[in-house]
Amino acid sequence: MSLSESIPASGRAAIVARLRAAGCVFAEDEAGLLIEAAQTPAALAELVASRVAGLPLEHLVGWAEFCGLRVAVDPGVFVPRRRTELLVRRAAALAPPGATVVDLACGSGAVGVALATLVEGLTLHAVDIEPAAVRCARRNLAPLGGRVYAGDLYDPLPGELRGRIDVLVANVPYVPTGAVALMPREAQEHEPRVTLDGGPDGLDVLRRVAAPAGEWLAPGGHLLLEIGEDQAEAAVVALTAAGLAAASTGDEELYAWVVIGRRQPS
Repeated sequence: MSLSESIPASGRAAIVARLRAAGCVFAEDEAGLLIEAAQTPAALAELVASRVAGLPLEHLVGWAEFCGLRVAVDPGVFVPRRRTELLVRRAAALAPPGATVVDLACGSGAVGVALATLVEGLTLHAVDIEPAAVRCARRNLAPLGGRVYAGDLYDPLPGELRGRIDVLVANVPYVPTGAVALMPREAQEHEPRVTLDGGPDGLDVLRRVAAPAGEWLAPGGHLLLEIGEDQAEAAVVALTAAGLAAASTGDEELYAWVVIGRRQPS
């Protein structure tokens, strides 16, 4: 008998009540996932206690659902958000079969994993500066043939990619420094600050990505970055200043916004 089958209804209800009291909005769903992840009653008790203490559910169960896929997420790694599915959809629509795709600030590699399922024959490269993220992304992307590099943005990319990238995606931090303290506690305490803080207006890293993007993109290639709704105008200005034709797009249901830049064909 599995652990899930051995837990009486009253035991499940008690777990749900503890999670709900701790502020977990989807307490019933989370209880089911914690029970699924545990091998023993003692392990389950530890998982529930950790969740009540504020640890991200994804770090506890070891994966996050993203674009209908289970993506491995290790402790200390940024947890992919559902709103980033807009970035994936827009990127996939712009990537031709066999495209060369680069994911900067890749975190767990979730965006690359999703794109690999949507774009036939793509060649995937990903970069992150956080060692834990690099290890996690390699675990997720290696089975798909993706290559993951450790370093700051473009720095570790092979030189032969310069001028040959069809789609460049980057879910860089875009929360203004003053707003980081308003984020959920689990993000503040258990995700690296470097993955959250985008500087005074939230766009410091976006500008660093945009400035040299034209040198790396193939003629007609696209750069896509996730942004906040109120950052759309400034983000378009930043990409335009970098020599790209730029526009923003959004999805109200996902509460998501993306800015897209295109290198003009030669």
